[in-house]
Amino acid sequence: MAQILAPSTQWQMKIANNSTSTRPITAKMWNSLLLNQKKRNAKGSGNFRVLAIKSENGTINRMENLLNLDITPFTDKIIAEYIWIGGSGIDLRSKSRTISKPVQHPSELPKWNYDGSSTGQAPGEDSEVILYPQAIFKDPFRGGNNILVICDTYTPAGEPIPTNKRYRAAQIFSNPKVISEVPWYGIEQEYTLLQTNVKWPLGWPVGGYPGPQGPYYCAAGADKSFGRDISDAHYKACLYAGINVSGTNGEVMPGQWEYQVGPSVGIDAADHMWCSRYILERITEQAGVVLSLDPKPIEGDWNGAGCHTNYSTKSMREDGGFEVIKKAILNLSLCHKDHISAYGEGNERRLTGKHETADIKTFSWGVANRGCSIRVGRETEKKGKGYLEDRRPASNMDPYVVTSLLAETTIIWEPTLEAEALAAQKLSLKV
Repeated sequence: MAQILAPSTQWQMKIANNSTSTRPITAKMWNSLLLNQKKRNAKGSGNFRVLAIKSENGTINRMENLLNLDITPFTDKIIAEYIWIGGSGIDLRSKSRTISKPVQHPSELPKWNYDGSSTGQAPGEDSEVILYPQAIFKDPFRGGNNILVICDTYTPAGEPIPTNKRYRAAQIFSNPKVISEVPWYGIEQEYTLLQTNVKWPLGWPVGGYPGPQGPYYCAAGADKSFGRDISDAHYKACLYAGINVSGTNGEVMPGQWEYQVGPSVGIDAADHMWCSRYILERITEQAGVVLSLDPKPIEGDWNGAGCHTNYSTKSMREDGGFEVIKKAILNLSLCHKDHISAYGEGNERRLTGKHETADIKTFSWGVANRGCSIRVGRETEKKGKGYLEDRRPASNMDPYVVTSLLAETTIIWEPTLEAEALAAQKLSLKV
């Protein structure tokens, strides 16, 4: 991923009131995403009048203007899109409600509920699940003062439901040891774009294959880059929303892309990642393209999709930090199986020891080695301080789980001296 130096100063930023001049990302901005969409001319007069727009098939379409209406001059009310993680642990659900006035903090928002029996999170006879607002972002689809709200999920009695991984992560990030180490995360989200009807990668011939990998990574050109408009639209939408997105690039397999979120501190990293995924789902929905987070969408000699997680603590970033990094690597080696079991479904199809991965059964580390479980950069080795990259997480990993587990294993957990010595010998590490 692109070099990350320090978290944005916005990581603790509260949502500021948008002025009435703030514009949403309108349907016209997504226009280039739609296939075979011709430019349409609108005619009409009068302010705030719904204009009749003639579509290609001759029907009258007024929806675009309604979608782009700025309601800010007429009401203090806003629309809040409550977002939560569904029963699979990876699917995102959302619904909208009206809030009487703009808000600055999640605590100002009411709790809400939904039918958990329809998301695989509650039985039909006791289906109510409660949404607790936890993080707010600006809404790039509606604009104005409207917001996206990341929520976690509880029973009516206030107990976190099993798919609520944020609750446990918040406990870990509230630990005094973790707080004092100010953990930074930079998460690299890879994803694959699929053609809607055939579920085959974008740009690939249906039922066939493009040329072998090599010319597609970070490439330009109609025969090498497929889906750039989606990637760029997502990039801008995340910046508008206040997500700490730091870059994007085309990936090794054609039709596959990556973006990076971070560096962010503690649980903010996971909140930002989940919101960025939601925005990506919405953009691909508008573009008529399917988003896949499958860690190995195409079998054979094609790269899989990961979610590499760059991680550092305060001690790692200070002078002498390389010794702290090596101690963290020891701890991670001793908990390898626990981490692998929590790093995403289907990861065994990706972590084969090929295509820039380490074998799933073997823990390894190295400097500038992308075939290892943990990679340390040349700059970190040279300076004697910096960060490590955990290359094991799959593209469908839960960022609440991965970020909190890294902090728990490397900051809170202490192995026995005997276990540590054996691990150091096995990994040829001198700590």
